[in-house]
Amino acid sequence: MRKQFVKTVEAVVEQDERLVLILGDIGVFGFRNVFSKYPERIYNIGICEQAFTSLAAGISKMNLIPVVHSIAPFVVERSFEQLKIDFGYQRLRGSIIGIGASYDYAALGCTHHCPGDISLLKTIPGMNIIVPGSDRDFDVLFRAVYSGHNPNYFRLTEKGHALDVPVTFCKGAKIRDGRDGTVVAIGPMLERVVNACTNVDVTILYYTTLSPFDAELLSTTFQTGKIAVVEPFYEGTMSHDIVSSLQGRSINMLSIGVPRKFLTNYGLASEHDVACGLDVASIKTRLEVFFNA
Repeated sequence: MRKQFVKTVEAVVEQDERLVLILGDIGVFGFRNVFSKYPERIYNIGICEQAFTSLAAGISKMNLIPVVHSIAPFVVERSFEQLKIDFGYQRLRGSIIGIGASYDYAALGCTHHCPGDISLLKTIPGMNIIVPGSDRDFDVLFRAVYSGHNPNYFRLTEKGHALDVPVTFCKGAKIRDGRDGTVVAIGPMLERVVNACTNVDVTILYYTTLSPFDAELLSTTFQTGKIAVVEPFYEGTMSHDIVSSLQGRSINMLSIGVPRKFLTNYGLASEHDVACGLDVASIKTRLEVFFNA
């Protein structure tokens, strides 16, 4: 997905002279062509995320469109106050592109993990939160919102899905109908959910825009009392949106996500998937037990 990010932003830089790219020592080589062609519109500020987030806000005040890029814990957690006050409170436009997702940088440990980014950013009113599931998702969604009036957060991962599902900003998509309940798959979890549901007769909904949340789709498709959410960040993050969308109805909800604890082992992201219960086999077991009970 990171390669698609470079391709998409390179194309938009050529089409829209208002776009200014700000890097924090991440992606510098990937954007070498932009440095060569448009040196006045791309800056590697270095490892000073709070400062370059405020710089991006100043650029936005000049009627330009900043795109800020770094690893998720640095650009979100370290820069949260600047995102909240400089972008959120002042209602400035711009896009924050975080890579690494929950634990893509598994070998580097907790300093490079960020399963709490969505929970944190959902506290900033007006922040668009977008979790693409594939390269195509990112390309479509970035082009749709980068020049809008709100700040955007794009959560990129190295482990996207390979399914061809049309996406629209602010809208979820129904993948299939079922009788025994509903499964909400968030971004890169879609293909795992589809593979895990081979023996479960459920409706599958796909969400890439988390804020604003498409409550109408969930409300109109939900038919039984059971609903499961498979999310690539802390489990329970989407619970408020789910409950609010189904207000007044009796629901039995299962959240499958990253456990709310520090991941202290080092290794591969795929090993963390198994440890966290986010591999296909683990998801399949939990969904079958939940819906077939």
